[in-house]
Order: sequence, then structure tokens, then C-alpha cells
Amino acid sequence: MQKLLTELKNAPTDTSPVRSSVSLGLNRLERVSGQDESLVNNSLEEDRLSGKRERDLRVPVLNMRGKPLMPTRPAKARHLLNAGKAKVVKRTPFVIQLTIPTGETTQDVTMGVDSGYSHIGISVITDKEELFSCDVELRKDVSKKVKERSIYRRNRRCRLWYREPRFDNRRRKEGWLPPSLQHKFDSHKRIIEMIKGWFPVTKVVVEVAKFDTQKLQNPEISGVEYQRGELQGYNVKEYLLEKFGHKCVYCGKTNIPLEVEHIVPKSRGGSDRVSNLTIACRECNLKKGNQTAEEFGFPDIQKQAKESLRSTAFMNIIRNRLAEEINAEKTFGYITKKRRKDNHLKKSHINDAFVIAGGSKQTRCKSFRVIQSRRNNRSLQTNRKGYKRSIRRQRHKFQPNDLVRYKGKEYRVKGSFSYGRYVYLDGLKEVEQKNYTKVENVELINYGKGFVFNNLDRQNAKDGQ
Repeated sequence: MQKLLTELKNAPTDTSPVRSSVSLGLNRLERVSGQDESLVNNSLEEDRLSGKRERDLRVPVLNMRGKPLMPTRPAKARHLLNAGKAKVVKRTPFVIQLTIPTGETTQDVTMGVDSGYSHIGISVITDKEELFSCDVELRKDVSKKVKERSIYRRNRRCRLWYREPRFDNRRRKEGWLPPSLQHKFDSHKRIIEMIKGWFPVTKVVVEVAKFDTQKLQNPEISGVEYQRGELQGYNVKEYLLEKFGHKCVYCGKTNIPLEVEHIVPKSRGGSDRVSNLTIACRECNLKKGNQTAEEFGFPDIQKQAKESLRSTAFMNIIRNRLAEEINAEKTFGYITKKRRKDNHLKKSHINDAFVIAGGSKQTRCKSFRVIQSRRNNRSLQTNRKGYKRSIRRQRHKFQPNDLVRYKGKEYRVKGSFSYGRYVYLDGLKEVEQKNYTKVENVELINYGKGFVFNNLDRQNAKDGQ
């Protein structure tokens, strides 16, 4: 049984009970507790960790001009649609637009953004409740696709034997970012602007925790040492010799020629950072070969290899620029962590975004899981001979991740074949013997390009992490 939470206010505590049964045993006067409190909250413990019980999603509402209003309950949205006073704008998440003039009074709405290298957490809240939340999973194949495109272009250019020389006119503009980081930056802006088009957001808060690579390597560094850096007055080899005592870290020999050695070889993903370098003799270096220090039998040295700082570099570059471009307020990681622990929330992108927005005791809502997918499949295909490339003049009717209806049920398109005349449907084989059908048999419900929204059941842990 849960504890009694709220004192009843519908009748005085000294009011005598009214007989409502002929059974004397059911009309005995009994006190529930010494404080005259009664249980009014039967929510689960996991739901109460975020303040109040989790409720269903609110339906975003747009006015006749397409400007966002305060969201409404699903039942009221259904009544508006049945009365012809609204129309459906988007299916998932469900968004409606009014077809009649109405008032445009809104409340203060805050959006919290937990930006990251591969995930984005977003939460939209008011003083009383959470209106919307989602966990966005960004594409991870952009860097690979860019590299493949470079290879294709290089091969194509090499076939042009008599190509005229060109001027070196490719200059990088101010604020240039690598294509993979530029894609992530644009994806952050796109999803934020999309959600701002559904809710009357008055303030955006972004976590701009700047990670210091020197502090990551040595948390105690400060003062002049911090300003000068780790290698002030040294070259790399001199620094490593002094750091490891002028001896081979593997065999311990001294007074012999020593070489700079990679703890994790570059061919295995190691870097040239000082944290991944050590000193070894020629014999041990050759014997170690392409092994890591741990595989070579020295796990303690292996621990000196630090994790990749690629995501850290992204946060340093992107977050401040994102906050400036969307005119957002800034907060920091240690503040987010403290607020999350104070509210006993599990570590997640959605919960971080909730506390970034200033959430504490607001009623939480169900969340969406958003997966970013490619907008179109390839236009290149092999012709009937099988070796020569050809370009489709017209894209296929259905693309991967499109939501369609087939025989009264909904499916996701996995792909198409036979020049787009047939489509593969995810999960169709569980119902029928085959997993494909003709294009004429399916009806398009929603395109699956860009950001694909799916319902996500969020579970909060009892103890914060």
C-alpha cells in the first residue's frame, strides 16, 4: 500500500459519518490514520519519480495561418475533426490545424535540448506539464558515405585522360565545418525548428558544456601549467623519456636506444596523441608488432590509451554555435547532472532535456523515438547487361521507411524491385507467405524520409545515476 499523500478537503474532519448500509459491521466509525489523510494518488512508483503520473500525449494545434497554439487533449482534437473545424496536418506525431478563427493566447513554453554526437534529447514543458519529448538518433553513416563518394569521383576523373587543368578555386568559407559535422549541425537545427513549428516555444535552453581536453587528461592541471600545456619545453620524445624514466616500458632495460611506440597501433585505430605514445626498445617494438599493449601482455600500459575525443570535439564546436544561431540560453553539464539527481531521474537524453528546460515536478508525457533516415534511395542502378550504370529518370513511388496501408493493416516499406512495380513490406511475411506485393495494392499513409517518429515507452529508474 502506498502512503497517504493529500488531506481531503471535501468535508470537515469532525463530520459524523452517514449511514449508507443496513449492515452494522459496515457502519463502524474508523479512522484511516491519525492525520486524517486519504490516498489520492495511485500512480506507480516509477511514474512518481518525475513528479507526477505519466499521461498521454497532447495534440499540437495550429491556427488558420499555421502558427502554433497551445496543444489540446486527443478527445477534443477528435471532436474538432468530426465537426469539420480542424484538419490533419501530420500523422506521427499527430498535428491538427484549425479551419476556423480562434483566440491565440498562449502560455510560456520552454524547450530543453540535450545535444550530442549521435543522440539529441528534446523536452517541451510548461509550468505544470510536459507537452512533448523525444530522443533523436542521428545518422552515423554520413562520414562513410562522403568517403565513398570521394572514391567514386576520383575513379571517374581518372578516366578523363585529356582533362584540361583548372584553377585552384576551392576556398573554405569562414565557419566551415567538415561535411559530417555540418550534417549533424544542420540536423540539430532542423529538428528544433520542426518542433518549434508545433508548439509556441518562448524560450530554448541548450546545454553547452565545454569539455577541456587537458582536464580530461589531467583533472588536477591548473595555473601556468594549464596555460602552457603538457609539452611546454619538450619535444615529444624528450617528454616520453622523462615520463617513463628513460627505460623500455616492456622489458625495463635502460641505457639503450629507445623508440617512440604506439600503445594502440595506428592500424588498429590508435592516434598520435601523447596519451597513446610510450617508449620502447627496438627489440620489444618489433616483437609487439601490430598488437595492442594489452594483447602484448601489458594491460596497465593499455589503460593509458584514452578514448577517442571525436564526440568531445563535436560538442566543443557545435553546441555554442547552435545556441547562438537559434538564440537560445546556455546551461552546463554539471548543473544538468545535479538537477537530474535531485529529481531521482535515470540518466537518459530525454530526462536530461527535461531538467535542462527547468523541469522538476511537471507531469511527464509519453515520448517519441526519432530515427533519422536517408531522404531517398539511390538513383543509380545497373541496366540489364549488369555492368553499365544507368540513372533512373523517375524515382520509385515508395521509398524505404514509408508508412503504407495494405489490406487494412499498416506496414513499413523496406524497399522496391522490378523497377518499382513491387514493394517489400516489413512484417508482411508473418501474415502471408511472401513479404512483397504490387504497388497498386498499397496506399501511402505517410512518407518515411528525414525524421521518422515512433512511440517510445520511457521507464524511469528509482535511483538517479
